[in-house]
Amino acid sequence: MTEELLGKRVLVLEDEPLIAMALVDILEEAGCTVIGPAHDSDQAAKLIAESSIDVAVLDVNLGSGRTSAAIADCLKSVGTPFIFATGYGEMGLRNADRDQLRVDKPYCAPTILATVVAALRTTA
Repeated sequence: MTEELLGKRVLVLEDEPLIAMALVDILEEAGCTVIGPAHDSDQAAKLIAESSIDVAVLDVNLGSGRTSAAIADCLKSVGTPFIFATGYGEMGLRNADRDQLRVDKPYCAPTILATVVAALRTTA
């Protein structure tokens, strides 16, 4: 599985710094190049504009009523695969996003890596 992740450029959008750091460590240990982490949608949009991205991990709830929905829509429009990470399960997603790959928080390294690989396979 990790062979499929070697060199993949992964955008991380996560508003909680400790969770972001842990996710970055998991991805980098698997051989990924992490883009970010971005802590809000504006940072994520800037990184998308400046970088080539193979896949993204998007925290759904970015605090203060903000979500990653706009970033998800942007990635969908250009065909970049992504997964949602949420502590709210399917109910934390918009109806239009409920068929999207998702990991529920708290997640473990094997789960997040397997889900990122699954997202990459959707475009292969």
